[in-house]
Amino acid sequence: MNKPFSQSCENNKQPILQRLQTIFHSPQTVWEIGSGTGQHGCFFAESLPHLIWQTTDREENICGINRWIEESESAKLPKSLTLNVTDQDWPCQAIDALFTANTLHIMHSHEVESLFTGLEKYLTDTATVCIYGPFNYHGDYTSASNAQFDQWLKARDPESGIRDFEVIENLASKAGLLISNDFEMPSNNRLLVFSKTVI
Repeated sequence: MNKPFSQSCENNKQPILQRLQTIFHSPQTVWEIGSGTGQHGCFFAESLPHLIWQTTDREENICGINRWIEESESAKLPKSLTLNVTDQDWPCQAIDALFTANTLHIMHSHEVESLFTGLEKYLTDTATVCIYGPFNYHGDYTSASNAQFDQWLKARDPESGIRDFEVIENLASKAGLLISNDFEMPSNNRLLVFSKTVI
């Protein structure tokens, strides 16, 4: 059976890696939410060998992700785990680092809220969270292509759509996270980096 494939993952993996090299510089386990095809997980695990990269996704995507993992040369890429952000219990004890790409605009609003509820529960006091994808600022699109993309998303699923940065920052704040970087990325995307606040 062929592995699933995403061209957008191939297009954005190198620019994302350049940022992750400086963000996830210490040995640790990075939990990836919504690993999709598994391409990102394999590439980052192979490119950042000091990390253990734990992919996760909904049950229906796990087999495809594991096909990528089975062909990977990384020794620090365990089998993918089933994780739905709306589940009360996630398959972990604690999370030191988290990455997710192109997920928030696919999720429904209540699922985005559930994601941050889970982060509040599982993140350690020194945790770092990286969120990649398109975002609106002050209710405005950052490009015409993002506006068209948002229309396509809502036609496909009215509960999906590009999220407002301010909404995400507010949810993060309630989960004890502060924005530490907001990197401009290719194709009108951003990489938001949040750090866990220590009270």
